[in-house]
Amino acid sequence: MSVNSELYKEISIDLKKKNVILVAVSKTKPVAEIQELYNLGQRDFGENYVQELLEKYTKLPKDIHWHFIGHLQTNKVKLIAPFVSLIQSVDSEKLLKEINREAQKNNRKIDCLLEIHLAKEETKFGLDEKELEILTTGYTGSTDYKNVCIKGLMGMASFTDDEKVVRKEFQFLRSLFDKYSQFSIFNSQFSILSMGMSSDYKMGIEEGSNMVRIGSLLFGKRSKK
Repeated sequence: MSVNSELYKEISIDLKKKNVILVAVSKTKPVAEIQELYNLGQRDFGENYVQELLEKYTKLPKDIHWHFIGHLQTNKVKLIAPFVSLIQSVDSEKLLKEINREAQKNNRKIDCLLEIHLAKEETKFGLDEKELEILTTGYTGSTDYKNVCIKGLMGMASFTDDEKVVRKEFQFLRSLFDKYSQFSIFNSQFSILSMGMSSDYKMGIEEGSNMVRIGSLLFGKRSKK
């Protein structure tokens, strides 16, 4: 199945007008389809699985900005540290320290988003409000994070048809973003609010998102992993 090129053009034009970054979620999708979107001008792609990302990285153009958006195990950070553009799913202090360690080894500074747990599903990962406060307090008073840059927050809303639930979760994430974007420790680099996927990205933008992660609308339904 080919990508929906016409819909991609329509969405990408609309998002550019709104200054919203489109991350094309390409997990489980073949290299040929990613290349097709690349040829249309797309440069930001999101992957959930380290091994799959590594395979695609070796086969696709090197000016692609790879976003890691899945749950990341600390022992796999070293595999993507040499090239990943943005790790959107930092959900613990332990993981942030490991990213910093591997970034230092690669003489890089890796951009990260702190993932906030919004949904009620136990399968979702992320920091709660208290954990976010503790992590950022540690970040404030530490010199251990010279090789990471916290650029903002990411969250995944509940998988539900109840728009009120989703909107409330987005509003909560926006409130946290507004609060922490005022912290001087981030040196005005705290600028990304990543929320909204294929089913709810328009609502995410309405609530302040400036980065959306869209997969099935562009690539069609995903293969089972």
